[in-house]
Amino acid sequence: MSHSIGIAIESLVAALLLLTVGYCMLLNKRLKLLKADEHSLKATIGELITATEIAERAIGSLKHTVRDVNEHLGNKIATAGDMSEQLRRQLAETDSVLRRLSKIAVAARPGGAEAPSPSPAKSLLEAAQAFTERRRSNGLAA
Repeated sequence: MSHSIGIAIESLVAALLLLTVGYCMLLNKRLKLLKADEHSLKATIGELITATEIAERAIGSLKHTVRDVNEHLGNKIATAGDMSEQLRRQLAETDSVLRRLSKIAVAARPGGAEAPSPSPAKSLLEAAQAFTERRRSNGLAA
């Protein structure tokens, strides 16, 4: 009897060893897949790190560009303000010259009759026409 119990125990141990070997093979297969996933994950993480570095450099470049544009735009705005003031002064000066020319045109009218004060643009036009007529009558027409 003891011989058959020994064979039964050894058979049970052999069956358990076969199950253990099968389970180890399954675990080995899963570990290989996990290692492959780990390599894939490492590659993905490497790509993410590279993309992050590129984005950081691009953001730094954009910040620098924004700073340059702000400085350039500030200079342009200051220049435009100066030009606007210069144009305002020139317009005021032009208006003054136009008024004086109107007065000269009114004073130079033949007959000396004082006409009602026309608009400065009309007076300037009449003065220019009178000047042209005088130049033509003297033979100096252009």
